[in-house]
Amino acid sequence: MLAMFHYVAADEKRVPLWNGDAPGAKGKGARDIPAMSYYFATAEKNTGSAIVICPGGGYGALAEHEGKGYAEFLQKHGINAFVLSYRLGSSGYRHPAMLHDVARAVRTVRFNAAKWKIDPKRIGVMGSSAGGHLAATLLTHYDAGDAKSKDPIERVSSRPDLGILCYAVISMGPLTHKGSRANLLGDSPSAELVKDLSNELQVTKNTPPTFLWHTANDSVVKVENSLAFAGALSRAKVPFALHVFESGRHGIGLGSNRRYKSLHPWAEDLMYWLQGRNFLGKKD
Repeated sequence: MLAMFHYVAADEKRVPLWNGDAPGAKGKGARDIPAMSYYFATAEKNTGSAIVICPGGGYGALAEHEGKGYAEFLQKHGINAFVLSYRLGSSGYRHPAMLHDVARAVRTVRFNAAKWKIDPKRIGVMGSSAGGHLAATLLTHYDAGDAKSKDPIERVSSRPDLGILCYAVISMGPLTHKGSRANLLGDSPSAELVKDLSNELQVTKNTPPTFLWHTANDSVVKVENSLAFAGALSRAKVPFALHVFESGRHGIGLGSNRRYKSLHPWAEDLMYWLQGRNFLGKKD
């Protein structure tokens, strides 16, 4: 069925992604209802671009500063932001429920692009930590949509036009964050499933351009995750930007440290990169 959406003020409320039960729903509580919060850019600043944001939290929670915090930052720069509340392993969900949710989010933004004054060819996906794994999963597992679906949103492509991965979990193999893997795949996933969700192994020449950043001494998610994905992008000749900072705690988000009292430098690096990808230019 067609999901019904309407304009909401920033952070006013979450809007369900499906009108009715989501695929594989286990109940009807809030934890069973994937949704998005909308942060539309003002008419004066609207660049016509959009980014769907997947907060981190080990597939067991959703970190607000990696959702609302990012959305408000992007909104100030004229980018329409959408914070995804996807289903979690801590609520009994496993792959592919999370992938269904992020794919539906991108489809929804693209389906409503004209109404929301968004360019359907400038829609990105962003994620941190386990949310970065979810974003990377969509970057490597998107589809063109189901042309035969009765739901018009499901007929739309879920391919992001670019990705932003912040200290992301990438692999489900030896490099993985074990808690994220357990929440996503369960305690004893098959070798085939581990390979399929090790996103560094799924990159192709059609993977969207990607911005990655990490800290070299991240003690929670190894920097080798980002290095592996960047290496795969390089081999596939996909445009990318990789920033590795010497130190910094995992989960820092936009936050400051002792040296940088305001935004971390990666935020400025991201704006530079987005400008080069035409995500900061005004829509014609």
